[in-house]
Amino acid sequence: MTAVPRPPRLSPDGLAAALSGLPLWSGDGEGIRRSVQLPGFPDAVAALVRIAFVAEELDHHPDVDLRWRTLHLTLVTHSAGGVTELDVELARRVDRLLPG
Repeated sequence: MTAVPRPPRLSPDGLAAALSGLPLWSGDGEGIRRSVQLPGFPDAVAALVRIAFVAEELDHHPDVDLRWRTLHLTLVTHSAGGVTELDVELARRVDRLLPG
């Protein structure tokens, strides 16, 4: 199986530009983060399942912490040592699934 090429780590300016278009996210070169509170635990699990399908499409998976009805997401391309365009694209798709 051939490895999927990964984009390079974003520059500080590139990251700042990306975050300006993602107002629900914050972070730095080590990772971007968003927390989402849902009405209840089943809703949070259902949201996580929807995110899982999108992540699988991109072959790029978030770090997730599920606490009762709150999802804490961290996006980072570990192989690049920081945030890449893959993280930004996954954040955009998460925002389409779970608008603010």
